[in-house]
Amino acid sequence: MAAAEWRVGLILFSDSFRSTVAGIVEELGGRAVEVKPSGDEARPATDVTLVLAGGAESEALDFLMESGASVPRFVIGAAADHRIAAAALQSGARDYFALPDDLDLLRRSLERQAREAAGRVEAGRFADAERRATGFEAILGGSAALRQTLDQAARVAPLRDLTVLLGGETGTGKELLARALHYGSPRAADPFVEVNCAAIPATLLESELFGHERGAFTGAVAAKPGLFEIAHGGTLFLDEIATLPLDLQPKLLRALETRSIRRVGGQQTRQMDVRVIAATHVELGQAVRRGEFREDLYYRLNVVALVLPPLRDRNGDVELLARTFIERIATSYGLPVPELGAEARAALRAHRWPGNVRELRNVLERAVVLSPPGTLRLSFMEETGIQREPVNGVLPFPAPLAEVVRTAALSMLELTGGNKSEAARRLGISRPRLQRLLDGNLEE
Repeated sequence: MAAAEWRVGLILFSDSFRSTVAGIVEELGGRAVEVKPSGDEARPATDVTLVLAGGAESEALDFLMESGASVPRFVIGAAADHRIAAAALQSGARDYFALPDDLDLLRRSLERQAREAAGRVEAGRFADAERRATGFEAILGGSAALRQTLDQAARVAPLRDLTVLLGGETGTGKELLARALHYGSPRAADPFVEVNCAAIPATLLESELFGHERGAFTGAVAAKPGLFEIAHGGTLFLDEIATLPLDLQPKLLRALETRSIRRVGGQQTRQMDVRVIAATHVELGQAVRRGEFREDLYYRLNVVALVLPPLRDRNGDVELLARTFIERIATSYGLPVPELGAEARAALRAHRWPGNVRELRNVLERAVVLSPPGTLRLSFMEETGIQREPVNGVLPFPAPLAEVVRTAALSMLELTGGNKSEAARRLGISRPRLQRLLDGNLEE
């Protein structure tokens, strides 16, 4: 580890203590720097990894009490006196070492601090790499609708504890925006943990979020931390939050309000330091009115709401995304990059993209893979139904009845954000019937 990456602040050290401790720090790849007590003119100590107070004098203890330092603090003295050790701990020190008897303990403690510092440096490097790969710069598009949302997101990202609710239709990139918020925040070096609330059975979701103790239920042969604990210090991304079971919603609300959780089958309350970002393609306000989502939880999540616009409202972004996807897809498969011709561009602009960016990428991947190498055949795009969609929501007429009915079904599906069950309910038909209409089959 480079010396600049691990700096130990020394205050009120005698010459004998200073040389001993500085030697250990240097052996471990760090550098000891002098830090003046409170009240003196001092060099800034904001970049030190830990502070060692060399003596149990009242001045050293007062410094620890008043400094409020966020870094670990330790006291080193010559007297093996439990009263001095207790006073040091009460003043905010993590431990007290009496030299020379505790020299080995001090060395092991410094070794542990050095490993933790190295881990933080490595985590910072990983966060920097993720920020470049999945940060705001990775969200492609220059349309005014998208830039407005991203500008708002960039303003709230640095606010460490602010809860954010992401909205937008399916496939608009809510997970990508959640990652950008995390890696643009002070929590970037800590975990980003995501969970799709719709993908986990309701009976298991509570244990998944909050963890469980051994014997809490059949099959719980060992204690298991939940995702809130795993995300400690970082961000927990709750995708598809609208599907969270009603009986679990009060427990999530309590966790957000008290910043604490209790494992299933446990009695101990565990404090958590987690930023929560939730996402849904469902309009939660309507879900509250239908009795499907708790109003108090909705207001707790909806501190800042960011809505990603659908692709059809992002003027000019379709072609930019298409060119980027084509290049990435062709390169990943070892194929020559085809040109996006005028006919293909017109077809892309005419489509309404109910599946948004995800649909666009899938359509282009199919076209690139199935077309002769180096070309982009429109026929493969037509097979996906890309040219059969109405422009500006106008039903095609005159047209075959199957096409008119299918277009009406697609419009309702788009209105419900891709939720087929809700679209079928509003149309007054069954979900299988809706699927048959989407497939162009009018037969019962």
